[in-house]
Amino acid sequence: MTEDAPTRAARLLKEHRESIDRLDAILVYTLGERFKHTQAVGRLKAEHDLPPSDPAREAQQIARLEDLAHQADLDPEFAKKFLNFIIAEVIQHHKQHQS
Repeated sequence: MTEDAPTRAARLLKEHRESIDRLDAILVYTLGERFKHTQAVGRLKAEHDLPPSDPAREAQQIARLEDLAHQADLDPEFAKKFLNFIIAEVIQHHKQHQS
């Protein structure tokens, strides 16, 4: 027996949502791991009186992420905004270590 259109659509929607949920979990755990490393960088910078922000590194990372976005067929402007948001959070954490 074949599925009718509404049943097939509901099944496909469920499958897509399950994939999205798994990917969201991956993103959260990946960000958690990333922030563990940036916290360590912040402590290291504070111990050695280094500035919390590194504009040259940030520009390099933005360019790298834009290239990755192109390769992944993701809007590079979105990727850039996302990285800028993360960078702002990281700098805020680094400033807290400086206090």
